Amino acid sequence: MAELRRDPVVGRWVIVDTDHPNKPEDFEYEQYIQKGGNCPFCYGNESQTPPEIEAFRSHGTARNTPGWQVRVVPNKFPALQIEGELDRRGMGIYDMSNGIGAHEVLIETPYHAKDISDLLNQEVENYLRMCCRRGIDLVKDRRFKYIMVFRNYGSAAGASLEHPHTQIIALPMVPKNVAEEIKGAEDYFEYRERCIFCDMIRQETQEKERVILENKHFLSFCPFVSRFPFEIWIIPKKHSGYFCHTPDEAIPDLASILKETIAKVKKVFVNLSYNFIIHSSPINGDGDVEYYHWHIEFMPKLMRVAGFEWGTGFYIDPTSPELAAKYLKAIKE
Repeated sequence: MAELRRDPVVGRWVIVDTDHPNKPEDFEYEQYIQKGGNCPFCYGNESQTPPEIEAFRSHGTARNTPGWQVRVVPNKFPALQIEGELDRRGMGIYDMSNGIGAHEVLIETPYHAKDISDLLNQEVENYLRMCCRRGIDLVKDRRFKYIMVFRNYGSAAGASLEHPHTQIIALPMVPKNVAEEIKGAEDYFEYRERCIFCDMIRQETQEKERVILENKHFLSFCPFVSRFPFEIWIIPKKHSGYFCHTPDEAIPDLASILKETIAKVKKVFVNLSYNFIIHSSPINGDGDVEYYHWHIEFMPKLMRVAGFEWGTGFYIDPTSPELAAKYLKAIKE
């Protein structure tokens, strides 16, 4: 019989198939094959993007020229515009405002065909440091209440350009999904006077059944209430509400566990598309880091969300997180 599992943070229920679980070879997924061609994010094509916001560069190289290791540019087709006033207003029963925000693209490597798992540890560290730098800079704009950092890798995951890149969007309000997660964390804190994510870390490290990787500062595991097969969370062991406040001494451990986690998944599922999202506390007075704990949610594109999921809010996971973690732990570098 399948199991119903309830997410203790947001109250979501998930159906987990523990009787007849899917093994990795049972999944039919769209493989991501890079085709190449002219790419505006590639080394030497700097003139094809909007002007550079920030970059890690070799000494003596000029902006918008070769010589960069990590580069940030405005999105050419932004979802939101940074110029202007928010102008919140009502129209009868409806609320609206101008589309104010920031939308940036972080080009994490000059190499067109290299995923995070293919980079050197130092290159992944530079990528993560730049994500933090952009977050710290965007927080200064008091109009912004939430910063979303996300990565779509592969066409099945929604990537419109092949060259690996990360997007950073600053929003003038806290999104619904984030607000629900924060409210769940707040409710738990008020009841137990502890962070629910810290309790989750303690339980996962004690049970070890769903843990994939662990180092001094971070834990990589398949969550007990996984919505998707081979869903993975990466979370700091020490309580912290803001991703962009990750201490510099912890960045090498984050780079290592992120790279190794992705490498393990891609050895099980060749040419896999995936998404990952960094969940962090709201900014500028719209959140309380006492009860929230930032983390990365990694979601392989192995299944499509269909009518049952949209209609009920339930997810069906055909591979239990315990079995998924077992497969991933068995992968050797």
